[in-house]
Amino acid sequence: MLKDISLGKYIDTNSVLHRTDPRVKIVMYIVYLVAIFMIKSPAGLIAAAVVTLAQAAVAKISPKVLWTTILPVLPLALFIFILNLVAYKDGDVLWKWWRITVTAEGLRLGTVMGLRLILIIISTSVLLTLTTTPLKISDALESLFKWLKVFKVPVHEMAMMMSIALRFIPTLIEETDKIMKAQISRGADYDTGSALNRIKGYITVLIPLFVASFKHAEELAVAMDARCYRGGEGRTKLNPLKMTGRDWAAGGILLAGAALILVIEFVIH
Repeated sequence: MLKDISLGKYIDTNSVLHRTDPRVKIVMYIVYLVAIFMIKSPAGLIAAAVVTLAQAAVAKISPKVLWTTILPVLPLALFIFILNLVAYKDGDVLWKWWRITVTAEGLRLGTVMGLRLILIIISTSVLLTLTTTPLKISDALESLFKWLKVFKVPVHEMAMMMSIALRFIPTLIEETDKIMKAQISRGADYDTGSALNRIKGYITVLIPLFVASFKHAEELAVAMDARCYRGGEGRTKLNPLKMTGRDWAAGGILLAGAALILVIEFVIH
């Protein structure tokens, strides 16, 4: 069911990656994001997959959790694969029917693009959402971008909004699951009929979900106002972030993994 989806959830396994400074993980996530976007060959994909799965193993994230994390984006990855498969016309023709032509280069490009998206989702989950609480992500973002305060950018408020958004992903998934169960008990059917009828059926989920989202937002606003929240000015932190030797070592190891991907992609391959 939808409530079993792990996307956006924090899972505490007390691993080394969990205890690493969140600023290191955010910076290294950006590095891995750039490295994954630069991959264009199967060898680079394999290297990125090995490094990403090694991170998941260090974080003690089970294969089941990884599967439920990427499950929501599989339709999008499949769509990207098919789009590139039929749109790219150069290379040796593997199959042709009517106006649809499948080439070897299109197959390679579609595979790379689809798997690239899956690797990005896994990397996002392992380095951020599954191993870092929303509060720590907020503190790390505020610390990394505090220099923008010179330009009057509301860094604290922006970091707070991002952490709230991450925090409410699992809540909205659970809310969607409850609404769908309630509608099914009233006779709604989301698995049979034409595609148009299925889309119309999901309207009975979207409207209550929007209402529930606004209700959660209003309750959160009232709770923050009741606690006299007035933004970041003059606020102190109970657990301020401090870099240790262990954090620098973890950052170096993660950087070496990204470098390995690029070396295999551009040097060895």
